[in-house]
Amino acid sequence: MIGKLTGLAEQIEDGRCLIDVNGVGYVVFLSSRSLAALPAPPARASVLIETQVREDAITLYGFIDGAERDWFRLLTTVQGVGAKVALALLSALPPDRLAGAIASSDRAAITRAPGVGPKLAARLIAELRERIAAMPTGAAFGVVAIAPAPAAPSIAGDAISALTNLGYRRSEAEQAVAATLAALGAETALDVLIRDGLRRLAR
Repeated sequence: MIGKLTGLAEQIEDGRCLIDVNGVGYVVFLSSRSLAALPAPPARASVLIETQVREDAITLYGFIDGAERDWFRLLTTVQGVGAKVALALLSALPPDRLAGAIASSDRAAITRAPGVGPKLAARLIAELRERIAAMPTGAAFGVVAIAPAPAAPSIAGDAISALTNLGYRRSEAEQAVAATLAALGAETALDVLIRDGLRRLAR
């Protein structure tokens, strides 16, 4: 299996490029983000590779960094998400924004990707929401624990309770409240905590 290619990027087309490695040309399919990061041809380039072997074809998918490759692998575990749809998602939403869209149940953002309708967006959110904490970009969107700033426990607890009563998971509510307290201070009023927490959760 091919895990990485380093060679001369010769032809860059819509959705793919040709990489010459010691005289052998490999056609590699990439997201628009990874394609944009490649140097203008002809130039030396290095991409991580995910190899898919089927009866009728061996297809190479390339990634400019490990985060995007890991997200590709995660996305393709969801029923209805093949390699093409996974690349479309990563083209429409880079890993950090995709993590945020899943964490906040933002179906509208996810359906911007070609081939992703409301039902598939809902399935992505349902199946991946609990799994994105382990992904490379999780921390950027507060899907890992954030230590709360010192504050009156009762006010923070009331804000967390209000957010969970609105349907958010407790871990999400705790992270949103912690982020608000860190930004606005320990003396933040309860209504402000709730309002700002909702704003953060809706991102």
